[in-house]
Amino acid sequence: MLFHLSIDAADPRRVASVIAELFGKDSAVTFFPPVSEGSWLALAGDDRNTMVEVYPRGTRLHEADGDADAYGVTDDAGSHPSATHFAMASPLTQDGILAIAQREGWPAKYCKRGGMFGVIELWIEGDRMVEVLTEEMQREYLDTMRIANWQAVLAEGMPA
Repeated sequence: MLFHLSIDAADPRRVASVIAELFGKDSAVTFFPPVSEGSWLALAGDDRNTMVEVYPRGTRLHEADGDADAYGVTDDAGSHPSATHFAMASPLTQDGILAIAQREGWPAKYCKRGGMFGVIELWIEGDRMVEVLTEEMQREYLDTMRIANWQAVLAEGMPA
């Protein structure tokens, strides 16, 4: 299970604030200076204390010597797409999630992944994908993405 993950953004505070909004009413957002100046943290306020760390665009994590913590160095090389993405649960409705995306000016659309479960594909700042799942989509995902079910899908061949 995941407890936290990190992404980078051109406007970390704004992105962390929107992610916290998508987490729902018990969430919070705060600055997060341990790794990189200008970083922000979206806290879900759930039973796992799920968090998304949002670093300034171009931040790269580096291993430190000895028992020191890893540290971040920012070398903004401009916007570039990334394979890194995550799926998150939201208590909001599909319309509510799409309204937030529209307000922020970020592309978003409903997709049915492999005909198995729905997601709202939301593109943070236009180049970082987050799959946001409503409560109904979460049930579809949990029913589909069990190890035995996934192995059966692979054995039968992926749906078109």
